[in-house]
Amino acid sequence: MTFKIRMGLPEMAEFWADLSVRKQQGGLDRDEEKFFKKLVKALAFLSQNPRHPGLASHEIDDLTRRHGIKIFQSYLENNTPSAGRLFWAYGPDAGDITILAIEPHPEDQKRGAYQRIKLSALPAATPGKKPRN
Repeated sequence: MTFKIRMGLPEMAEFWADLSVRKQQGGLDRDEEKFFKKLVKALAFLSQNPRHPGLASHEIDDLTRRHGIKIFQSYLENNTPSAGRLFWAYGPDAGDITILAIEPHPEDQKRGAYQRIKLSALPAATPGKKPRN
């Protein structure tokens, strides 16, 4: 099954729109270009198989409890502990994955590191489409 990747509102949607436009216009610096390439690759893996080994996806219990929906974390790059992380959830519609945040890896999980992560909101479900349960 292929998943449709959506961006959380408003932060992730604005971030993605800005990054995409600047990429098309050739306005990314070298570090942003590297980041964009990693992000696009991770999103492609996520859309094809959220359990892809390179993503090392797993549920984050602290965020799941706090937000009342299952929140997952995936690597932007494999075998790099300090690499950025994608935080995402299934939904709002069946077959959707919504990116809720992109953050550096929370280094100190024992001191409430996941408490500091701010997640975007899920977009509204599409009228007439089956919602994610």
